[in-house]
Amino acid sequence: MSVMSCPGCAGAPLAEETARGAARTTAGDMVSLSLPGIHCGACVSGVERGLKKLPEVLDARVNLSLKRVSVHTRGDADEDGLINALLALGFEALPLDSDTLRAAEGDPVGRSLLLRLAVAGFAMMNVMILSVAIWAGAEDATRQLFHWISAVIALPAVIFAARPFFVSALSVLRVWRVNMEVPISLAILLASGLSLYETMAGGENAYFDAALSLTFFLLIGRYLDHRTRAAARSAAQELAALEVPSATCIRDGAPVRVKAADIVVGDMVQVPAGGRVPVDGIVDVGQSQMDRSLLTGESLPVAAQVGSKVVSGEVNLSNPLVIRATAVGQDTTLRRMAEMVAVAESGRSHYTPVADRAAQLYAPLVHGLAALAFVGWFSATGDLRYSLNIAIAVLIITCPCALGLAVPAVTTAASGSLFRKGLLIKSATALERLAEVDTVVFDKTGTLTDGTPILTDLQSLSADDRAAVFALSRSSDHPVSRLLASALDGMQVVASEIDDVFEVAGEGVSGFDAGVPVRLGKSRSASGGTVFQRGDGAEQVLRIDETLRPGAHDLVSSLVAQGMQVEILSGDTDFAATNIGGRLGLGASKGGMLPADKIDQLAALQDQGKHTLMVGDGLNDMGAMAQAFVSISPASGVDATRATSDIVLLGRSLAPIKEALRVARSARARIRENFGIAICYNAVAVPLAVSGYASPLMAALAMSSSSILVILNALRVRS
Repeated sequence: MSVMSCPGCAGAPLAEETARGAARTTAGDMVSLSLPGIHCGACVSGVERGLKKLPEVLDARVNLSLKRVSVHTRGDADEDGLINALLALGFEALPLDSDTLRAAEGDPVGRSLLLRLAVAGFAMMNVMILSVAIWAGAEDATRQLFHWISAVIALPAVIFAARPFFVSALSVLRVWRVNMEVPISLAILLASGLSLYETMAGGENAYFDAALSLTFFLLIGRYLDHRTRAAARSAAQELAALEVPSATCIRDGAPVRVKAADIVVGDMVQVPAGGRVPVDGIVDVGQSQMDRSLLTGESLPVAAQVGSKVVSGEVNLSNPLVIRATAVGQDTTLRRMAEMVAVAESGRSHYTPVADRAAQLYAPLVHGLAALAFVGWFSATGDLRYSLNIAIAVLIITCPCALGLAVPAVTTAASGSLFRKGLLIKSATALERLAEVDTVVFDKTGTLTDGTPILTDLQSLSADDRAAVFALSRSSDHPVSRLLASALDGMQVVASEIDDVFEVAGEGVSGFDAGVPVRLGKSRSASGGTVFQRGDGAEQVLRIDETLRPGAHDLVSSLVAQGMQVEILSGDTDFAATNIGGRLGLGASKGGMLPADKIDQLAALQDQGKHTLMVGDGLNDMGAMAQAFVSISPASGVDATRATSDIVLLGRSLAPIKEALRVARSARARIRENFGIAICYNAVAVPLAVSGYASPLMAALAMSSSSILVILNALRVRS
């Protein structure tokens, strides 16, 4: 059936459907459905009012940005019944597998770190107030009371707030390894334990404030590091989520709704207009236009008729089809793409953050130094308490707090600066990798261009031809026809009276204008393209170009001026890719690239020692983006591509990418400076601690000062 739409949505392409929206989820009395055809407030109110009239529906809420409706039912609602009800209202509703699209709400890890940070900070301030009183001269019973109060405050706070460090240290110690958290945990535990011992023994010194300040500053570093990591779902899972979970098969002559997993090779599968193809197959009945832009990057729909091959993930734009399944399950195109992405992602994950590389050398050195200080002083003095105090001071003063903050403080400052310029950093190592980029690879459709075609030859047509083209284009639902109709309507052209209008998928629309045959559609010559022909006259080419994204020309010019290698890899035709490359002044433009071809090209560049930045927006770019050294996706890209990318471009302009490269290089410089600060600090502080001139409390204050200095230096990346 033809799906109605509101006037504001007329002619809107259905190709944006489920790849950009969410999907079906069922949880008790809640059913959510994808609504690919909604585009305005009238659609929202129409869906909500219509569903609320159903007896089994308690409430319905539409999310326009996600193109999703959440329906609260009485528990006995049938999903297919809701879909049919929406169809009757004039709205297409499509079910998708939601298991891999359902993301956890909120940020439990971030909330947990903030809570622990607040507890450590609150406890630290209160214990320091008591410490000030002790430093001011409190003695005997008063000092002991303050020590016990400090213990009551500090010990539970340390146990709770420092738990992330304890858990991480224990996990590596179980497999006989060390990481940055091992010396951290040891310093916190020894400072707390020795302070408790001193308190119980009536000693003059306790270092609860040192343990708390150590925990507090390290939690700052941990939270800053967490802020740089967007909780992105697996790109392969995102890709798999686009698979249709159920479809209608014709079995024993009757349509039957079955799970996609139950479809077998040879089944006849119905694909409604606006629906996504669930399996690879061959068209058995019908003819239509297929949108392959998300899979191949082809900017214009392609014809599908009896005998044509279609693959999973394509969108059927116009008429219902029946296809005979030739590949199902793990053998479909979408599944193979998911496997390619997973393999490429695993290769890029071998990149080790600079802080982790430093930690591999740092932890054994710290432990060895503290142990030597303890053994040396105990051998010299025989005083266990004094030797242990020095060992703890060494552990605290050399604690990798400044080292731990060196990277996340910079990346957080840089991420905030870039966010204000329209870039969202998703990966913790994205800026480190972006600073090393020397080659940039662009997709074409939707990346360098915004995917909107423009007509350049209408004025060359005669008035009669323009009137005939207007009449023919109004009678077709093909995207190019809609574009022509809109352009000619804007030119206030009056349409001719065309008789016997007939459309053939993949060929065009034809009819008779005052008895003369006229045709609008695909050229019959080798040149291809869209043409208008009257009678036996020459084909008149209607040249269709794409509009460049704002900032595309300036960005490419800047990259070339910096000496970078810049290429275009497009799934569109060679002509389309070369045309855009020529407009941007690029010679390296390749069209007709399949997803596997793009991955191979990126791998070849890496074999040449290139550090590649891939910028793309479609499903056909996912494998290449995962293969690339670092990747950027426009926010207009599909969900799966955004999940694959390291950085998301929030606006339409490509100009912020140039700023991202500059900030990344600045961030790399600040990180190196921070490591220098940490090294210089340790070069001065460690001898003082080893020689016994720094108590654990003094060590904590010195450590805090170095951390503050690192944070202040990190803020320079904003300028």
